[in-house]
Amino acid sequence: MAKNTNWKDEYWLLIMQLYLRKPVGVKPVFSREVVDVALEIHVHPRILHDRMCQVANLDTPRIERIWEQYGENPRRLSRAVRLLRERTGYGNASEFYDGVELNETFERDFRPLSEDERFTPVALMLVLDLYFRLTPQTMVSQTPEVQELARLLHVTAADVVEVLDVLQHIDPYLNRRDVLLTPLIGPCSDIWRRYGNMDTIRLAQLAEELKEYYK
Repeated sequence: MAKNTNWKDEYWLLIMQLYLRKPVGVKPVFSREVVDVALEIHVHPRILHDRMCQVANLDTPRIERIWEQYGENPRRLSRAVRLLRERTGYGNASEFYDGVELNETFERDFRPLSEDERFTPVALMLVLDLYFRLTPQTMVSQTPEVQELARLLHVTAADVVEVLDVLQHIDPYLNRRDVLLTPLIGPCSDIWRRYGNMDTIRLAQLAEELKEYYK
């Protein structure tokens, strides 16, 4: 994400388009359509969600003017967004961000792992949330919760069980002593460091938000 969130006034057009996309209204923070725009302009989805709330409330005179111009004319808005993307080089990230210092943060969470392209950090976090809901005996392919998460992530139940097994080896309370050789050890350890000590209720709330990305 660029310094100062890299927010520019012309991004209001993108926010308006998100808001007007059917069903019209404020979209969930981590819905795929919001995340896709966030990744495109390197602005966190929560900031885009806050901007959509501002649109919903017509918070400022500027938003009111944009609404008057585009609120009842989606085609005009689509043309404006298309011109914006063409003018600012959205099709070529290297040109668009030439000279801008990027320090990607949330973007990496939605990209496939270099160690294993079946998963993203977000997917591993969702498996971690499931991990705290199960016992080791139920971390098997036949468990309905495992199957449900696998369908959501578009992987197999065996894939989810594989991550659950890695998490068991990382879990300090289980004290597993057998050696597990898998490239997922590193990414799963990172997810455990980030979320393993989070209050499970907060983790569950975040997981529910992130599941929107896969729906």
